[in-house]
Amino acid sequence: MELTVLWFIFLTVLFAVFFILEGFDYGVGILLPVIGKNDAERQQVIHAIGPVWDGNQVWMITAGGAMFAAFPHAYATIFSGFYLPLLLILLALIVRGVGLEYRNKVSSPRWRGAWDWLVCGGSLLPALLWGVAITNLLQGVPINAHLQYAGTLFDLLSPYTLSGGLAFLTLFTFHGAVYLTLNLNAEMAARARLTALWAGAFTALCCLQLVALTYVKTTLFHNNGAGNTLWLALAAFAVSYWSVLRQHFARAFTLSSVTILLLTVAFFWGLFPHLVISSLNPAWSLTIYNAASSPYTLQLMTIAACVFLPLIIAYQVWVYWVLRKRANDKPAAY
Repeated sequence: MELTVLWFIFLTVLFAVFFILEGFDYGVGILLPVIGKNDAERQQVIHAIGPVWDGNQVWMITAGGAMFAAFPHAYATIFSGFYLPLLLILLALIVRGVGLEYRNKVSSPRWRGAWDWLVCGGSLLPALLWGVAITNLLQGVPINAHLQYAGTLFDLLSPYTLSGGLAFLTLFTFHGAVYLTLNLNAEMAARARLTALWAGAFTALCCLQLVALTYVKTTLFHNNGAGNTLWLALAAFAVSYWSVLRQHFARAFTLSSVTILLLTVAFFWGLFPHLVISSLNPAWSLTIYNAASSPYTLQLMTIAACVFLPLIIAYQVWVYWVLRKRANDKPAAY
């Protein structure tokens, strides 16, 4: 297998893991004012992700670093063209992180309430913008002959990309609600289940709309593998929703994770071998071949990835195993 193809697969895996882990973080943050009816309950909601949310963000840094090292030309084009959306994501994540850390520094209800809503907004905005970004890459963006972004912010916003944003937003909200059913006490878990059912209904509508627009606006379904994977993602989501109805929450969370995994794989598979499709001229698109680092760099990175990636995965699995118990009514560290 060519190293460029291998690193495209690595990127797909890294973004899939990031969306799975950070997805329920976003969902929990979005639902903080909904599931938590008072300060004590909101504290328990935060405690459900308190020990893991910062570790989950490592996968975003890892994915971005991998793109920078393996495909520097694509990294430069994407980060310059998507500068404002990515800056908004970064600022939102900073606000969310500060909110999670500082809400308990003062006991004032007004102080804590303000931070709770900032955590909610700091989770909602990235969930929406990641969907907008991914669907833009799939649809194509104005890249000129110099491999530079030649559009404006408004060129990134269209019915299709906004549909992608809503699909990601609702899916992450559903994912977070299902996660909370596994990590809260019985009363709050029942509330999270009801929220998951409502969020799941909206997710189904948004995802069906996204699939329909993807069929019309992109070439993803020209690739049978990518198209079939997208249908498998919808099937996994349907079974996840059914599992919530039957109160099989562990199965529901597993399948919502599988849904995000398959959705990410479908989008990247539909993009392959492109990294950034030019809407101005397909010949100006960035691919894994014209945007890649030197073979020597890719060889060194492959060795490093084979050594360190299993260690990161093992550590993350250990953390989740140690912290697998439900949140209780005791004072939390977050």
